[in-house]
Amino acid sequence: MRLVDTHTHLDFPVFEADRGALLDQAQARGVERVVVLAVHRANWQRVWDLAEQDPRLYAALGLHPVYLAEHRPQHIDELRHRLERLAGAHKLCALGEFGLDYYVPGLARDAQQYWFEAQLALAAEFELPVLLHVRHCHAPVIAALKRYKLARRGIIHAFSGSYEEAREYIKLGYCLGVGGAPTWPQAHRLHKVLPRLPLEHVVLETDAPDMAPAMHPGVRNSPLHLPDICQALAQCMGLEPQALAQASTANAYRVFGW
Repeated sequence: MRLVDTHTHLDFPVFEADRGALLDQAQARGVERVVVLAVHRANWQRVWDLAEQDPRLYAALGLHPVYLAEHRPQHIDELRHRLERLAGAHKLCALGEFGLDYYVPGLARDAQQYWFEAQLALAAEFELPVLLHVRHCHAPVIAALKRYKLARRGIIHAFSGSYEEAREYIKLGYCLGVGGAPTWPQAHRLHKVLPRLPLEHVVLETDAPDMAPAMHPGVRNSPLHLPDICQALAQCMGLEPQALAQASTANAYRVFGW
């Protein structure tokens, strides 16, 4: 089984002591590539350095809506300049993590929209796929994606919406990232939506260290858990795990241009 973890935050301090050993163990279980996403300007270089140092890691750079208070207008220009310097670099696979979050209280929606659209414009300019954070706000995200019509599309991270919302993203050419959340018994809507999704639009992820799956409750999530997530989701979707793994990996390679 060959797998790609399309969404992690392996730069977080919780992985500092055993990151290499963890990646070795995950690789032994078939996880061959892992995407690490930056969330604010302060960790762009950190994420890039990790990707440069380990052949299994790939970097995505962005400005996450939850870190709104840390973003400054000049950070968009700094991100553009960094993307110019890294243009064509094999280890830069996407722009992200960015998007909209209407769930966390106190995040100004107008400000979120500014950062969201500024980064969509950068993705269009540099022809990069996007890794999007979308929480309780599918309608405005879909509306923006219809306006920008990115050449390379991307992934809707941790998709938890309705089948109708999934269908809108799929019509626009986006993949849906699924991970630990649907493995929990209480994820009733996802249990109904997942079997209806076309395999060519599904990618697997962990969101490590967050969103631990039901078979590993209350622990630090990591790429090591991706094979177990694949097995549980395949059962929910009425598939063999190998079929889901093969499709997800092919989709990830297509999205990232590998």
